[in-house]
Amino acid sequence: MSQDTVDDTPQDAPATPEAEGEAPATAETESEAPALDIGSEAGSPPEEYERASPKIRGHVDKTGAALGTGRRKPAVPRVRIPDGKGKIAIDGRELAQFFPLERDQQMILAPLKATGALETVDVTVRVTGGGSTGQTGAVVLGIARALQVRNPDSHHELSDGGFLTRDGRMVERKKYGLKKARRSFQFSKR
Repeated sequence: MSQDTVDDTPQDAPATPEAEGEAPATAETESEAPALDIGSEAGSPPEEYERASPKIRGHVDKTGAALGTGRRKPAVPRVRIPDGKGKIAIDGRELAQFFPLERDQQMILAPLKATGALETVDVTVRVTGGGSTGQTGAVVLGIARALQVRNPDSHHELSDGGFLTRDGRMVERKKYGLKKARRSFQFSKR
């Protein structure tokens, strides 16, 4: 087979439309050509995507108070939210007394502020296990779940704020032959 290619077009054929005597392409003739729409068969995206129906974790008790349970590390709080005036009690103590750090207080108040329920409900919490950071995260999840039970329309505000997401991180177990979970004993060359 030969590497040379044979051109079947005649040598004296005009290469451009001007050479044939046709009018040169103008802006009017270019606009008449159909536009290239790649992926147009998919259609345009909707203005607002439909969100899946939320899964509600919690319930309302016989007195009408919303109940929610949160978890973070070994901390498990049981949150009860009845109608009220904004009082928050954790294990019989006020919020500032139980969580002295301003960061923890702001985290606990955040789901109430996001839904606008800070001044309209009372919050009662009984928490067991864990330390202060774990208890804070667990109380936030419990409050958010109880608020979602109370008003299912507030799901999107709570979800967008990240209050309904459970933090599943736990302490890693210690392995045999090691000092801690990953720390090994000091190696001695000599």
